[in-house]
Parts: sequence; structure tokens; C-alpha cells
Amino acid sequence: MPEPDDLDQVSSPATRFLPDSSKTVIAYNDSPDVGFDASINPYRGCEHGCVYCYARPTHEYLGFSAGLDFETKIMIKERAPELLRKELSSARWEPKVLAMSGVTDCYQPVEKRLKLTRRCLEVLLEFRNPVAIVTKNALVMRDIDLLSELARHRCAAVFISLTTLDEKLSSAMEPRASRPHRRIQAISALSAAGIPVGFLLAPMIPGLTDSEAPAIVQAAARAGARFGGYVALRLPHGVKDLFEDWLERHYPEKKKKVLSRIRAVRGGKLNDPGFHSRMKGEGIFAEQMAELFRVACKKAGIGERWPVLSVEHFRRPGAPQLALFDAQP
Repeated sequence: MPEPDDLDQVSSPATRFLPDSSKTVIAYNDSPDVGFDASINPYRGCEHGCVYCYARPTHEYLGFSAGLDFETKIMIKERAPELLRKELSSARWEPKVLAMSGVTDCYQPVEKRLKLTRRCLEVLLEFRNPVAIVTKNALVMRDIDLLSELARHRCAAVFISLTTLDEKLSSAMEPRASRPHRRIQAISALSAAGIPVGFLLAPMIPGLTDSEAPAIVQAAARAGARFGGYVALRLPHGVKDLFEDWLERHYPEKKKKVLSRIRAVRGGKLNDPGFHSRMKGEGIFAEQMAELFRVACKKAGIGERWPVLSVEHFRRPGAPQLALFDAQP
């Protein structure tokens, strides 16, 4: 298999990498809309620069903008692997599936150099703690050795994010993410290595990419995807203005239709933050998207939605010593 590279990514604007002084690396959520309640994010901000990214507003909490700052001022959790080992070693840790890329992509381009995600996977393998990865970067193929070993213990699954098969659209919409054909290659390579792999059509953009759902599902299934899901586009806070401006620059002839369809799915607005509706939307167009995806999966033979991972093989290396250490005031 050829070594993964970044030849499918365009040049990045000048990017600064800043240290993140977080004291913990595992974050928790109580959302009923996602399939995990604990996640690891080695990076804050994302070089991929996807115009639709729902995580962009989180950068404003750091005093940065949700626009260019989000993709050019990347916070690096340099101690993420060490912090992860400490948290998993604690007797207080209850083994559970950890998501990677719960907010920003753990395989964004800088990971090729820093290898924080790989080092976190090494820790997870040491403890045999299950992990579910979501990424739109073919760099995930680099870590097939670790993921294969985790998969032997039912401790790994990978979701490849597919938004479109149109290389031109992807280049404009996700400028520094792997192109669609590279993501399909990643599905194929992961599947061949025995790693449970699926796809996420995320986001599905009404009036722009929703019609591609059958082709995307078929391409993913042919490559070896065993499960899949989709998320309807929503545009929180400043992402709304960024996306409208992007449509005006790249697809002005489609702007009115796309925004109208998003509003139809989102109760007349461009965003719906409510639990239970924010992932799929509501109304006739949301129902059509759901049915289109369901039928496409049925035709492609994809029956699973999520893989079943296990915590039965979890272990704490040197547990007695660590337990004594943990008990100290």
C-alpha cells in the first residue's frame, strides 16, 4: 500500500500552532444525539478549513474568530498522550468508548508531523480502551498497524466523512481535507486490514449534495464500508454568514435554493440547536433526505448503523501500583 501523503490538499494559508495548556484531555457531553459521551480532541481549530464546520464557533471561546482564525490558529495539546495515560490509569476511570474528532479532526495535516493522535492510539492500545474515530483525512491509513491490533479486541472503529464525490466541490468546500477518492481509498485500506470501517455523509447539504447520497453510499459500500450514517447541515452562529458568503462566491446560481432548503429543514432558520432534531432536521425535505439515505443503504447492503465495541479487554498496566498512587491525597 502506498504511503499516505498530502498531495490531494491545497496549500494552507500561513498557520500558527499554539500550545494548549489543558490539564485534562477527555471531554464529556450529555447530548442524546451523538453515540458517545466521552471524547479526545488533540487539536482545537482545524486546518482542513471546511466552510460548513459546526465547530467553528468554539474558537470564539478562545478569543479567536470562527472564520480564518479557526483554520490558521491551531491549539495543540502537546501533552495529550500523557494526560490520556494518566486519566485511564486512574481507578476513577470507567472504561467506555472514546471518540476521537468529537469536535475537530484528529488527522488534520499537522498530525503528520506531530503524531499526537498516533501517540494517543498507542496509549489506548496499551489499555485496550475502545475508540471510535471520525475523520476526512486519508492520513488515518498511517495508523492501520495500531488500529488493526485494537480491532482484534473489538476496540476500534473508523468513520470516514464523505460529503461529496465531486472533486471540484470538495476542493472548494473542504480545501485542505483529503479529496473524495483518497477517502474512498482509506475505507478500502482499513477494510482490507480487518478494521471495522464505515462512513458518515456529514453534512448532507439540502439542494447541493443531498442528491449524491445514493452514489456516495454505493462508493463507500464497494470500498468495504460496513455501516453508515448522515447528518443534515446546520449553520450555528457565525458559520451562517461564512456559508452564505461561500455560496455567493462559488455557487451563486444555487445560493437561493440551498438556503431555502436549509430553512425548510430547520424550521425557517439556518440552524436548529435542539436535541433530537439538530442532526436530521424536520419537515418534508428532511423526511425525503432520510428516505433517500435509507433506500440507498438498503440497495448497497449496508444494514449496520454503528459497530459494537467492547470494554471487556480493558486493562490497567501495573494496576496495583497505580491504585496505590491514585489513593494518595
